[in-house]
Amino acid sequence: MLNALFHFFTGLDEFFWGYVAFGLIIVLGSYLTIKNKFFQIREFPSIVKSFFQFMKGDEGERGVHPLKAFFASAGGMIGIGNVVGIVTAVQLGGPGALFWVWMAGMIGAIVKYGEIYLGLKYRVPNDRGGYDGGPMYFLKAAFKTRFLPIVTALLLCIYGVEIYQFTVITDSVSSNWEVNRYLVIAVLLGLVVYAGLGGVKRLGKICSWMMPFFMVIYSLMALWIIGQEITALPAILVGVFKSAFTGHAAIGGFAGGSVILAIQHGVARAAYSGDIGIGYDSIIQAESSTIYPERQARLAILGIFIDNLVCTMSILVVLATGVWKAVEPIQGSHLVQAAFSHYFPMMNLFMPLFLILCGYTTIIAFFVVGLKCARYLMPRRGASIFTCYAMATFVLFTFVNQTSTLLVMSIAGAMLLIINLFGIYRLRHEIVFSSSSEEIEAQPVTD
Repeated sequence: MLNALFHFFTGLDEFFWGYVAFGLIIVLGSYLTIKNKFFQIREFPSIVKSFFQFMKGDEGERGVHPLKAFFASAGGMIGIGNVVGIVTAVQLGGPGALFWVWMAGMIGAIVKYGEIYLGLKYRVPNDRGGYDGGPMYFLKAAFKTRFLPIVTALLLCIYGVEIYQFTVITDSVSSNWEVNRYLVIAVLLGLVVYAGLGGVKRLGKICSWMMPFFMVIYSLMALWIIGQEITALPAILVGVFKSAFTGHAAIGGFAGGSVILAIQHGVARAAYSGDIGIGYDSIIQAESSTIYPERQARLAILGIFIDNLVCTMSILVVLATGVWKAVEPIQGSHLVQAAFSHYFPMMNLFMPLFLILCGYTTIIAFFVVGLKCARYLMPRRGASIFTCYAMATFVLFTFVNQTSTLLVMSIAGAMLLIINLFGIYRLRHEIVFSSSSEEIEAQPVTD
């Protein structure tokens, strides 16, 4: 019965990401891109400059410093989805999936801008010294009803329990370090609850420390491997572009993939890793102390660029080492480990540490979002109910294979994407894209 249910949802997931999600993201993203003269590309240098300008600003009395909100957001985006989840796109869709990862990132960046902008525009102050914002608030303005905001909050409560990354960490630590599985679950649960109950401020502090450390170490290791295989890189890239439009024949353990599979898995994993149209990011960044939505929204474009860069490095490492076409199927976490093991010793000891660093920040970021959505639904008891639900769900799904847990996250993300993108489209005329870098730079960073 359970296998039949998962088979049904797998088919539904394939149909949505193969035919619907791609169209929704491309159509809305292309519309905003063309209308605003390729804003995400044209303004990218000034967006990077804005990031450094935020370093000079002080934290406001309400909310958190814009950069802490950004790092809290990045902590949710850049994680196991970029290291493990993204390589499943190649396993299932072939090398061409990388091209569609790039496309989803470029087009999705401007969608993310609009989502963050609306999240801040419609936010409201809360009684904890911060703000409540995100899709629940701008969807109410878009559709003039509370039904869709409530449905969105419920879906985000499900999405806020990041069972996939929790399972990957548990599997990796227990198998590589030979630690009792139940002990790993208990410790990880305690750390998640500790960080989550501290809200976005605690989340921002943790992520602003952990994320740069992970980014530097992982990027250097990945670039080292890519550098060692630099002579094969042109052929790999030719294969990526060819496979993106013609599919890929069976090779080794890879069963072969069509163009539709490349699009489906490339867009799905890019949307999942970058939180494109899901709504999580606008809830986190709505806590920013800046009073100018466009300032914080510009950082979202930088976040997508960084996210896509990490995804690209992960896929290139897997392609360059050839482990993606192993005869025996390998789970995502072990696939990346196998790729790195070609060049670095003791990866069975180091890989769990990497997964903890990048996965923990994502789990706690999503947990914070789930708490905020639960409070939206039930102001008095929502947080307690959600915490109990999350702990039970985490434990239950650690005994389910990684593919099934990723499927649950993908289905929830699909429903959120449909609702949120239509909301953004309806409010598209309210999104302000800064007319010049000088105007943005003249604004104070915080209130």
